Amino acid sequence: MAKLWSGRFEKNTAAITDAINFSIGVDGRMYSQDITGSIAHAAMLGKQGIITQADSDAITAGLREILSNWETQQIPPEAEDIHMAVEAILTAKIGEAGKRLHTARSRNDQVALDFRLYLKEQIVELRTLALNLLEVLCKKARENLDAVMPAYTHLQRAQPSTFAHYLMAYAQMFRRDCGRLSDCLERMDESPLGAGALCGTTYPIDREFVASELGFARITENSLDAVSDRDFALELLSDLSILQMHLSRFAEEIVLWCSWEFKFLELDDAFATGSSMMPQKKNPDVAELVRGKTGRVYGDLATLLTVMKGLPLAYNKDMQEDKEAVFDALDTVWLTVTAFTEMLGSVKVLPDNMRAAASKGFINATDCADYLVTQSIPFRDAHEITGKLVRYCIANAKTLDTLTLDEYKSFSGKFDDDIFSAISLETCIERRGVPGGPSKAQVQKQIESVERFVGYK
Repeated sequence: MAKLWSGRFEKNTAAITDAINFSIGVDGRMYSQDITGSIAHAAMLGKQGIITQADSDAITAGLREILSNWETQQIPPEAEDIHMAVEAILTAKIGEAGKRLHTARSRNDQVALDFRLYLKEQIVELRTLALNLLEVLCKKARENLDAVMPAYTHLQRAQPSTFAHYLMAYAQMFRRDCGRLSDCLERMDESPLGAGALCGTTYPIDREFVASELGFARITENSLDAVSDRDFALELLSDLSILQMHLSRFAEEIVLWCSWEFKFLELDDAFATGSSMMPQKKNPDVAELVRGKTGRVYGDLATLLTVMKGLPLAYNKDMQEDKEAVFDALDTVWLTVTAFTEMLGSVKVLPDNMRAAASKGFINATDCADYLVTQSIPFRDAHEITGKLVRYCIANAKTLDTLTLDEYKSFSGKFDDDIFSAISLETCIERRGVPGGPSKAQVQKQIESVERFVGYK
């Protein structure tokens, strides 16, 4: 069967041309959006008198039937893409009226419409998944408000914190990811239908009617821009890359914390694998794959940036390559967020091991220096005195907690009995009661703030 655009051509396309040109295998997943968009377009054509109301009604009825039975539809072999597939099926079903569907429309503005409709739905779903992750983070944080652990800089033990405080740091990152997705959705919420191939149409169409029917906030303001840019897809890929980066960082910590060197956490058996050779192994494969798939999402962003970087206005067939990269990123992030959320929800926290690690590494040294500051010693001098204390402890296999008061006084006469309570881990944490800090009251406020954002408290 001849292709729908074949009137100008004398020869059939070569098989290899079809192989590189056909996109039905990729854009076929947008069948629902394509049919929905066509229903709104047909309704507008009838309302405006561009086609008869009878043809409009026949087209609408035919499209609704096709949508309800899509899983059993046979895709015509000549259909290059989802748009031509739907039109060919419709015409075979209702006859001549089906050929009038494409009046005042191009595949250029049609695919831009389908793509936006599809991505709008996907953003809503992904944001819901991210909110689910935030809910798990809040739950785990509430359960571990008193789980003392070391916080790190340069992967060196730095200052005392709690596991709850750590979790809420990631909660803030994922909260911003939700915000970026919402911002992306707001900018994407424009209907391009009516832009035609590039310069609109001579028919008296009603673009606002179609936009309203399809749930768009507004229409695009320039027809060239409407069909030729994909910055809405690039913005989404950028947001997905940042979200995946946050997942990857958290996954890296989980990999470390599940190792015997840390043993802060233990993964549920349902989210770990074994070794084909070493019977003792329990490998954090889910976390590692979340980390590993991050490069794939980055690659999808780089792919579309490269596709778009040298294209003149308006539409170029290069842009057919947009959807595969975006769909891959969406599928990947959907999988990683879902798997990570379930894994984190089932993880076993080992607070005794966290506490044991926090008791080493002199993470209360800053508090020791701060104690001297309260005794009227300038901070820089207090810093030096404490540094010498740490050096003495290392040389004598001691910690700041196990030094005697006489040993303290040998470095400064300003030390007194209350130094021991000042450098206890609990005191160190609770004294950090500034907004955003690790004190119990402040972490509870952080949890409550995220819970309000999620919407269940």
